[in-house]
Amino acid sequence: MAVVLADSLRFHVQRLPADAAAAGPDRPVVVFLHGLVVDNLSSFYCPLAVPVALAGHETVLYDLRGHGRTERPPTGYDSRTAVRDLFALLGALDLGGRPVHLVGNSYGGTLALHAALARPDLVTGLTLLEPPLSGGWVENMVDTLSAAALSLEDSPVPTELHGLRLRKAANLTAIADALLNRTTLIDDIAASRTFTPADYALLRCPVLIVCGEHSELVPGARELVRHAPEVASIEILPGLGHDVLKESSGTLRKTVLAHLDATAATAGHRAPTGALVP
Repeated sequence: MAVVLADSLRFHVQRLPADAAAAGPDRPVVVFLHGLVVDNLSSFYCPLAVPVALAGHETVLYDLRGHGRTERPPTGYDSRTAVRDLFALLGALDLGGRPVHLVGNSYGGTLALHAALARPDLVTGLTLLEPPLSGGWVENMVDTLSAAALSLEDSPVPTELHGLRLRKAANLTAIADALLNRTTLIDDIAASRTFTPADYALLRCPVLIVCGEHSELVPGARELVRHAPEVASIEILPGLGHDVLKESSGTLRKTVLAHLDATAATAGHRAPTGALVP
């Protein structure tokens, strides 16, 4: 485990070097952003991160603020702060101004999109897995998180899980309780600004969106593609819902690697970007 101090916060980070035999010159660093509450960097490790590194891309995974083994302050769970965290972390990792390709799952996809809009000079590619983008996603997410918070408040479940020696489940439940009931996460999500067609029109890097056929997020993904047709495309995986990362690792891996290869050549020609804090 590596702990990196960035913007006065301790982040849990894992870096995977590019396989030397497969690495190409000036490839962007691939950075993974996971989803909310019970998610963490481990979700990406075997399905995508290791294959991406073996394919010749330097890889960075980290636990978002308050998640996994990263420090959990009481505030700062809005998208703007999350993007600032990302760029501060990349600066602390001393990547030499190299461009990055962001891979975001679920809410991590919305953060990746915010980051690309904030720093088009640095973010040279996006892969968004089941990103919540439609206008109603904030309300739906807040309702879901609020119900979960109520069920976890003063719940004996974490203690019972520990008693049953179900350590991982107990830890995830405890983290969820802490995030939902003892931080501003729900309020910060409720105050989120949703994306507009004007935002999508500003995108300059290649964007691949991957959604399950039965996902309620497909309309929002299609809306992005409709307003950024020159850079954005969507891949629909048959038979799946909001679970493409867990349930379609083989197909997803091929899709993501192909997108990385297609975007790496042009990304490598970007000039060094200098400071990383937006």
